[in-house]
Amino acid sequence: MAVTLDTPLTQFPGIGEARGKKLEKLGLTRCGQLLTYYPRYYEDRRTIYSIRSAPLGQKVCVSAMAAEQPRLSRVRKGLELVKLRAVDHAGSLSITFFNQSYIQRAIRAGEEYIFYGTVEEQGGRRSMVNPVFERVGKQSLTGCIVPIYPLTAGISNPLLASLTRLALSCAGSMPETLPQAVRMDHQLAQVEFSYQNIHFPQSFEDLELARRRLIFEELFYLSAGLAMLKTRRGTQAGHKIPLRPAEEFLARLPFSPTQAQLRVMEEIGRDLSSGAPMNRLVQGDVGSGKTVVAAYAAWLAAGAGCQAAMMAPTEVLAEQHYRSLAPLLEPAGIRVALLTGSLAPSAKRAVQQSVAAGEVDFVIGTQALIAKKVAFARLALMITDEQHRFGVAQRAALAAKSGPPGAPSPHVLVMSATPIPRTLALIIYGDLDVSVIDQLPPGRTPVETYVVGEDKRQRMYGFVRTLAGQGRQAYIICPAVEDDPEREGGGDLKSVSTYAQVLSQEVFPDLRLGVLHGKMRPKEKEGVMAAFAAGEIQVLVSTTVVEVGVDVPNAALIIVENAERFGLSQLHQLRGRVGRGSHRSYCVLMTATRSPDAMARLKTLASTNDGFQISQEDLKLRGPGDFFGQRQHGLPQLALADLAGDMRLLQEAQQSAQRLLMADPTLSQPENRPVREQVCRLFAETPDIFN
Repeated sequence: MAVTLDTPLTQFPGIGEARGKKLEKLGLTRCGQLLTYYPRYYEDRRTIYSIRSAPLGQKVCVSAMAAEQPRLSRVRKGLELVKLRAVDHAGSLSITFFNQSYIQRAIRAGEEYIFYGTVEEQGGRRSMVNPVFERVGKQSLTGCIVPIYPLTAGISNPLLASLTRLALSCAGSMPETLPQAVRMDHQLAQVEFSYQNIHFPQSFEDLELARRRLIFEELFYLSAGLAMLKTRRGTQAGHKIPLRPAEEFLARLPFSPTQAQLRVMEEIGRDLSSGAPMNRLVQGDVGSGKTVVAAYAAWLAAGAGCQAAMMAPTEVLAEQHYRSLAPLLEPAGIRVALLTGSLAPSAKRAVQQSVAAGEVDFVIGTQALIAKKVAFARLALMITDEQHRFGVAQRAALAAKSGPPGAPSPHVLVMSATPIPRTLALIIYGDLDVSVIDQLPPGRTPVETYVVGEDKRQRMYGFVRTLAGQGRQAYIICPAVEDDPEREGGGDLKSVSTYAQVLSQEVFPDLRLGVLHGKMRPKEKEGVMAAFAAGEIQVLVSTTVVEVGVDVPNAALIIVENAERFGLSQLHQLRGRVGRGSHRSYCVLMTATRSPDAMARLKTLASTNDGFQISQEDLKLRGPGDFFGQRQHGLPQLALADLAGDMRLLQEAQQSAQRLLMADPTLSQPENRPVREQVCRLFAETPDIFN
């Protein structure tokens, strides 16, 4: 079958409408997309063993002849077994297939096959269960290095591999977008070779050459795009906000700031008074005191006769910031207002009018701040809380409210409680400067963390009841909203909707339970969080929507179900929901996993409360694609690059992109135009940022 990059997958043999929809779940609708749908890992199936020489307990290829026609037996409803015996010159192998009745017809007695699976031995008899098999001489899944792809229900690895083999016939028409000089300087493989060998490498050396080329390319375009953003910023003028004696601000605080907070305040003061627009990321662990640093920036801006705005991802969080910052700043003569979607229309209009008239110095709100009706008199500083909930586009929308074209650009301060290793932060937030608050205020009690197996579940329920009896509150976090039998591990996953029913009816009928998940309407979510904050709910059963949330000092326990399903950084964020008051606090990681790797990860979390150490470990274990648990909004998704493992290549790509941009800042020369197109494609969600 002849295919082009644009051929719809529904034209491929064996792909009807139903399979086409399943492939669409993986983001695959056209032939060219298969080429950039990279394997997760590879299995080396090149060595073929005899039955007796095959090592036990690991997946291997065994060559043997079917000594008999496979026998089908129905053990009970829903369980069918197909059994056969395979032999070679020196041994015999019993093979069993579960619920694959078609195998009775697929394997013929007297034919030779390669079976790929785990060989077990009991009483001298060797056996295999559910192996992959192919006839000798017709191999595509044995005798070679086999790619293993991310899958979805109804799409098998052999199917995806066979579709990709077909698609590779048009790898030669993939355009070469890297300038030749860059390819030669870094000794990078050609594009066609790279696509062939990232999927079906002849050797691991060829795979490494292909990976190096494709990873370099990804990091090169990302670096070029972020460098272009930074350069554009450098040419703009910002509001010049003069420094004032920091002591005046510090005297208003009810506590002494840490050295780390003072250092970051100094960095912010330098930026605001420089005349160039500040673009700074302040990251620090939960409870490290980022809000005070933001208040200092707003205090400086208001003192210069300018306005500041702070955007939080939820109404509950916006209200929390308002309640803590208004009493701090209003005695200094700074007029603070709150603007959220749920305000009554008349109250909303009144705030909007005050902001437009310059009668408000500091407005705190949600995305309501970027609504068309909101206009500022003199916006000089915008603060966004929890950056990974806001994309570049929202930041740009708020920045556009600073005045007509040619007006000074507003200063941008971004706060994040997701501790990111500095090297990764410099890439992910390449258009921002990075400040780190790496000290916790004295007196914060570390949360005690325990990894608990299913056998201790009843004791854990008893602990919830004990704490509730002492007047404390608890979170129970589930990885799913609803049951889904088709999902991998679906039957064993705790879902909020089902589990909350079981808990309220059978386990805690005497406690006040609340339910919270992302499919609820914003108003409902805000209502549940407000009730929990007010102490009306004793146990909140929730998905990770509470990961970035309200401050509930009375919550002293968080239980994470199926903890092995979460990344370390996400678990650390969730743990930060408790330990915010004076009560001793606990985090319980429930798991039934038998995987030594998963247990090692969870024990890492139990052994330290240092978010930066955890994030470094998380990055090593999972790579950046999953680093945030969900996609980093407004940021290009990297398909292959591992920012922890590929640091050297990242530096090469950054330097190469900088050299190219020094010679051609707008990438308008003919040989560099493909690079500009790739950069714009990579930042496709926010293409206007380069205009």
